Amino acid sequence: MPRSDLTRGYSDGDSLVGEIVREEGHIYSLAATNDLLYTGSDNNYIRVWKNLNEFSGFKSNSGLVKAIVISREAKVFTGHQDGKIRVWKPSSKNPRVYTRAGSLPALKDVLKSSVKPSNYVEVRRRRTALWIKHSDAVSCLSLAEDQGLLYSASWDRTVKVWRIHDLKCIESIKAHDDAVNSVTTAESLVFTGSADGTVKVWKREIRGKRTAHSLFQTLLKQESAVTALVTSHMAVYSGSSDGAVNFWEMGDKKLLKHCEVFKKHRLAVLCIAAAGKLLFSGAADKKICVWRREGKVHTCVSVLTGHTGPVKCLAVVEPSGGEEEDGGDGRLVLYSGSLDKSVKVWRVPRH
Repeated sequence: MPRSDLTRGYSDGDSLVGEIVREEGHIYSLAATNDLLYTGSDNNYIRVWKNLNEFSGFKSNSGLVKAIVISREAKVFTGHQDGKIRVWKPSSKNPRVYTRAGSLPALKDVLKSSVKPSNYVEVRRRRTALWIKHSDAVSCLSLAEDQGLLYSASWDRTVKVWRIHDLKCIESIKAHDDAVNSVTTAESLVFTGSADGTVKVWKREIRGKRTAHSLFQTLLKQESAVTALVTSHMAVYSGSSDGAVNFWEMGDKKLLKHCEVFKKHRLAVLCIAAAGKLLFSGAADKKICVWRREGKVHTCVSVLTGHTGPVKCLAVVEPSGGEEEDGGDGRLVLYSGSLDKSVKVWRVPRH
């Protein structure tokens, strides 16, 4: 590793158990599996870490890495500032070597679509673009693997739907009146949050061989931008630029009912993660709040401090092997990425 890299492990019983610092870029995105951590930064690099040590790394040609999701087959999808989605996969001979397996949309699909004038849509005044391409930064990605679909949200105000097996764009949803900052899925529903202050629910329907999405419910209308979304056990959470978190619960006919709004952060909530009865919110105030849900009420049970920059992304995993391998203490592993160029690793009691 370069001398500017630093990894630390902590064993003093504190919640903070490790740290990765690499002086090469601010951390904008995270994804975690049981044994691997993926980080994306504004220097176009995706790093892969194992036990806090660098395991692999690969670089895109351009575009800050704003989103990372990992499929069950270990394919890595990355969303970028340049409006592109790139696909990577590890070598079957050497899991440390990742190669680019494609991009969304594929060049052949772009060339094929560009011939027909009807494939162009207006993206800004006096400017048109192909409907299968994002015309601005990709802000978020969400996999619905059981349906074989990938969703991408963009600052171009759209959400695009991609078939995973052939990497084709099958639908473009004109979702919001401003940048779409977040997208997540649960069963047949897709949730989007936007800088226009709204959270919307879209219903996925199979019509013959086509997949189509229609607006099902608008959950929130406010002045503050919606900056983060997560679903967990029939519940939906949104974080906002005013530091608040809103909470809905799914009821009859999948309609969602607003249950609570809670606030602890002084500045914008930039990321949210959930596991079991716990919710984690990271914010521009450099703090991570740990919330425990009891019924319809959430209580802040801990505030994790140590980052010196805004907390931009979170990922939570249950240790492989369950509680026995975890020493019987039933703690979760939480990763937090920040604009201070570090990733911190926390152990959090799940009860």
